[in-house]
Amino acid sequence: MTLAGKVGEFRMDDISYVEQDHIGLITLVRPRVHNALRLETYAELADVVRSTTARVLVITGAGGSFCSGDDVQEVMGGGAGPAPAFDAGITPAAEALLYTDVPVIAAVNGTAVGWGMELALLADIRVAARRARFGELFVKRGLCSDVAGLGRLAQVVGREHAAELLLTGELIDAERALQMGLVSRVVDDGLVVPTALELAGKIAANPPFAVAATKQGLRRAMDPDWHELGAWVTTTHKMLFATEDHREGVRSFLEKREPRYVGR
Repeated sequence: MTLAGKVGEFRMDDISYVEQDHIGLITLVRPRVHNALRLETYAELADVVRSTTARVLVITGAGGSFCSGDDVQEVMGGGAGPAPAFDAGITPAAEALLYTDVPVIAAVNGTAVGWGMELALLADIRVAARRARFGELFVKRGLCSDVAGLGRLAQVVGREHAAELLLTGELIDAERALQMGLVSRVVDDGLVVPTALELAGKIAANPPFAVAATKQGLRRAMDPDWHELGAWVTTTHKMLFATEDHREGVRSFLEKREPRYVGR
């Protein structure tokens, strides 16, 4: 399925959006940095999710990556500067995705790590390309995961698998993600967006009030208090951003070498 004959199409700095037949396709368009997220990207993502008139959203990335997480230069200051100034609470992009009553499908066309992994977890359904890779890399940067890794990963894959991914920061491939239940299906690389759009079409064809109520019910039944968890995460991140280990995690990544953590 494609969105030929588009109705409703626009391009922001970091995101493009196309809407057709009640399906909205959000594409991260920073392929030269593997769709890494800067503050502008987060703001655009929140705006699009909150303002969409679509019945279903599909999120993917341009080029060969889904999302490589935070832009370590622009968001983390390359590990040299002070902690970013975030309000204590859930971030606007996460809040928009967690509280929308519009079903969200992640079409994971390549690497999804760090906040890219969080973005996939913020979706209701994940479809993966065979080349997709997943990883909660926060611990490798001297940080803890954001709310989706802490509050949703264990729901999806179970506590033991979640603990392994969160505490090791290791990458897993698409087949391992399927075995864990992290994704609902794995398809050939060129079919991930068409497959996600086809699935979105099945959902969009259902009564929209019933679909929205079902998503509300899932949130009531399964989710933690996201605002409380978000406040804990941002407070904890402020402390962790000030550690030598965080700065070393970022510097070693940028310098392409093994990190040397000192526990302070």
